[in-house]
Amino acid sequence: MKNTKISDRFLHHSLDDGKVIKKKKKVCGIPRLRSSLKPGVICIILAGRYSGKRVVLLKQLEDTIVVTGPFRINGVPLRRVNPSYVIACSGITVDVSSLDLSKYTKEYFSRDSKSKKRLKKAVTEENFFDQKRKKQLDSSRILDQKAVDEPIINSISKVPYLTKYLSSSFSLNKGDLPHLMKF
Repeated sequence: MKNTKISDRFLHHSLDDGKVIKKKKKVCGIPRLRSSLKPGVICIILAGRYSGKRVVLLKQLEDTIVVTGPFRINGVPLRRVNPSYVIACSGITVDVSSLDLSKYTKEYFSRDSKSKKRLKKAVTEENFFDQKRKKQLDSSRILDQKAVDEPIINSISKVPYLTKYLSSSFSLNKGDLPHLMKF
């Protein structure tokens, strides 16, 4: 025989109490960066195409950070990176205060609708082997890269061995313990 009465253990308070628990709404804002990630800090990229490369952090966007190689030194262009895939190196910082970085927003790095449509286009076997896909960069992107790289390279050249440090990639050898390393 089933008990149809509601037992007291299911009632957290009496219905005559008048107390109502209100849920607090969380406000979404710009995520805070780690304290070690500041503009001008040298970082190591941990994942993706440029994993192991050392880069210079330029600024924070809404949820990502903007970094550059500089391209002439280690081949890393202006790029958005998720801050969780980056380790900040302590000690050496590069002066990026003279750069105008207001142009580099989320829209600057997003793909245009034409390239998205091109990616969705069905590829037949004949098209796949006939076309050599070489990505053509905008001349404006190349000029933007040069405009950002010049002042950074000037400040890098003032510090001895920093150019060589940025051009070398980070890797772990057998027996290296990354949790004991100081970056």
